[in-house]
Amino acid sequence: MQIVPRALDLLSKTYVRRMNLKPVLLLLLSICAGVLSVPIDRNPAVVEAQEDVKEEVPEENGDTGLYYDRYLREVIEVLETDPHFREKLQTANTEDIKNGRLSKELDLVGHHVRTRLDELKRQEVSRLRMLLKAKLDSTNIQTLQMDHASLLKQFEHLDHGNQNFEASDLELLISTATKDLENYDAERHEEFKRYEMLKEHERREYLKSLDREKREREEKRLQELRDKHSQHPKVNAPGSVAQLREVWEETDGLDPQEFNPKTFFKLHDTNEDGVLDEQELEALFTKELEKVYDPKNEEDDMMEMEEERLRMREHVMEIVDTNKDRLVSLEEFIKSTEKKEFNNPKEWETLDKKQAYTEEELQQFEAKLRDKEEELKRREATLQQEQELLKERGKALEAQRKEYQQAVLEMSQRQKEQPAADGQPPAGPNGELQFKPETPKEEDKEDKEDKGEKVPAAPEAEAQNNLPAEPPQNLPLHT
Repeated sequence: MQIVPRALDLLSKTYVRRMNLKPVLLLLLSICAGVLSVPIDRNPAVVEAQEDVKEEVPEENGDTGLYYDRYLREVIEVLETDPHFREKLQTANTEDIKNGRLSKELDLVGHHVRTRLDELKRQEVSRLRMLLKAKLDSTNIQTLQMDHASLLKQFEHLDHGNQNFEASDLELLISTATKDLENYDAERHEEFKRYEMLKEHERREYLKSLDREKREREEKRLQELRDKHSQHPKVNAPGSVAQLREVWEETDGLDPQEFNPKTFFKLHDTNEDGVLDEQELEALFTKELEKVYDPKNEEDDMMEMEEERLRMREHVMEIVDTNKDRLVSLEEFIKSTEKKEFNNPKEWETLDKKQAYTEEELQQFEAKLRDKEEELKRREATLQQEQELLKERGKALEAQRKEYQQAVLEMSQRQKEQPAADGQPPAGPNGELQFKPETPKEEDKEDKEDKGEKVPAAPEAEAQNNLPAEPPQNLPLHT
């Protein structure tokens, strides 16, 4: 049994891209149900044909949407490699996991597992420090006196009292992920409300920018789109017998008169883990959503479709998920089909029949938008001033650079001219100095001759005096 694939099934759909969202802890709890659940015999006449054409679907590597998703994912993968912890996880019940009893089994895992967990924690702390630094830098807050250890405590999925990965780290990771994912649906509803208010704000601002004639024409066009969107077939209540039989007939290709809850559950438990998770449940509502939303139609908003899908899933979970573990077991599913609401549900109201916000909420939202716009304008003005200062500083630095270059050139020129001015001997080919003896001046010679001093001969005359005397000419020959 793969723990990581089950954990990574806990995903949720965002408005732009669907993401499977389900608490990692609670998914791990489903392992217990998978181990203890009684296998269901397939009806060959119903299932055999579909098994022949069923293609192997590649496992999705979804994102839980948590800011520590990668850390959570890697911890699960490492724990999966330890046989002892894996065995304890499979035999643990809901209370063991929720009260932290399972976390204490971490003391018995192998040394290599603990070493890898310690490394993952250090990497996560380092990543969080970088996030804090980037956030503080972006807000121009001076960080010299900041206590980073205190700032890290805002991240609740780590035990900041220990450098290594301890049992308390696993307990905090499980509890924080569970809490965050349980609140995720509420955050998605708030996000959708903000989206709807922003859309209405932009619509009103656009209409204000038009003249009277164009405004009336545009208002008429928008009203026609709203009317067209509301003219859709009746939507069956999610989880009702009519809705499930429609899936049984149109998606599964089976006779609606032979609807069987057990077989239906087995057909749509696509990963065959004995429970229907949130992704598998939401897949059941596709046919109903297609009645209302078409991506090709201008009047249909796909973000509203995802909000509608979320509402349908929450409605079914409220009725069927009796133990509130965000998973639907076979027993829970069968019991839900025996309730009165299953055969006689209330009419389902789509989003086009109810407003997501009040006028007061819209006014408050617009006031916040105006405040943000003013803040952005002030920041823009500040940035422009800083840009001008930087330009002026750049010009000053460029002028200084040119002055320094000119000074260097002048100094180099003076150094070249200095030897000639000082009367230094010229340099040889290898840079050595060449000295020549100084020739006495004529005035000095005369002064010395008057004083009776010997005047040194010039080098040329001295050289001639040192030559051997020539023999006398015309001397008689001796015989």
